[in-house]
Amino acid sequence: MAILIKNIKELVQVEEIPRLKVEGKDMSILKTIKDAWLLIENGTITDFGKMAKFPVDFESNSRQIEIIDSTNRMVFPSFCDSHTHLVYAGSREIEYTDKIKGLSYEEIAKRGGGILNSARLIHESTEEELIQQALLRLNEIMWLGTGAVEIKSGYGLTVEDELKMLRVINKLKDLSPVTIIPTFLGAHAVPADYKDRQDEFVDLVINEMIPRVAVDDLADYIDVFCDKGFFSVEETDRILLTGMKYGLRPKIHANELGYSGGIQVGVKYNALSVDHLEYTGDAEIECLLHSETMPTVLPGAAFFLGMVYSPVRKMIDAGLPIAMASDFNPGSSPSGNMQLVLSMACINYRMLPAEAIHAVTINGAYAMGLSCTHGSIAKGKTANVFITKPISSLEFMPYAYGSNKVETVILGGKVMNH
Repeated sequence: MAILIKNIKELVQVEEIPRLKVEGKDMSILKTIKDAWLLIENGTITDFGKMAKFPVDFESNSRQIEIIDSTNRMVFPSFCDSHTHLVYAGSREIEYTDKIKGLSYEEIAKRGGGILNSARLIHESTEEELIQQALLRLNEIMWLGTGAVEIKSGYGLTVEDELKMLRVINKLKDLSPVTIIPTFLGAHAVPADYKDRQDEFVDLVINEMIPRVAVDDLADYIDVFCDKGFFSVEETDRILLTGMKYGLRPKIHANELGYSGGIQVGVKYNALSVDHLEYTGDAEIECLLHSETMPTVLPGAAFFLGMVYSPVRKMIDAGLPIAMASDFNPGSSPSGNMQLVLSMACINYRMLPAEAIHAVTINGAYAMGLSCTHGSIAKGKTANVFITKPISSLEFMPYAYGSNKVETVILGGKVMNH
């Protein structure tokens, strides 16, 4: 079955020659087609153009083509959310109250809260329980426009519980129409059992976790929380080097809590992305400029934790690309709403709407290794798109930050049903 979307008010993020990412001043240029049509066949985008040049013979075989009239509606490529911890058990709203009272992220962690709290809940949950909770979250973000998502482990912190999380993430691939990328994050925090024995835990990640993950082919990438109070540059270096030997390309949590050196170690090992980046100075920008690493900012976490904002404007003006992701997790960003991320990009980081759209689509796809197939409207790409409700302009998407502007979701060339 083919799908023909016609009378599109504006077809957004169109590429005649697909790019892997969009950098610097080019991020302010967003190609669209007004009064457009889009043809989807066998799960891929096969053609598009202006209605004035619409090939009328498409409709002559109407029983084999589903026709969607999108008058007054826009079509976007689905959002690509390149950083989440979407598989978790329960919630952590009690810590929310602690944050309001003034406790820092690090203080809550030292009291056994934070990541260690989530690790306990993961340990107590079955794989089926984790799958059912995660499917609800995947369904929620799908109807908010997300079509591809990276999901990290990291709430296991033991060999068996990390493998449990990764098995769940891989099972979700078969159960959800959303494209899912699994990442191994064994070095997310130091378990209570290893207090004052952090070196031994790093050895466990290197000698036991990584080989098991690789043997079972459970992850595409390896991540480390390289930051103040978590894992040092030297520990991160050892973990990433081992991961790479087993075919896992690095991604890094870096510079959320201070100038940790995480960005530099990420670039050193050709990390696909370095994420958070609240503390990014001239040296970090210079390092990133000469790399293939995508700087990825997580507005929800900085907003929720009341942190300083990453210097995104300075980074773009220096010529860097920027991706924006939700960091959907129970402790520091309990929302996977990429429409909200789009709005925060404009409001809190002073990104133009065009720049922000690149950040949540093609650059997010790059940060998952998916930009050849996702993140833009281009011939041959996977047909992951959404049709908006009737809206007045492209700028309305980030402007109307409190409402869901998505009306119809198409993933893999199939119209999703509520």
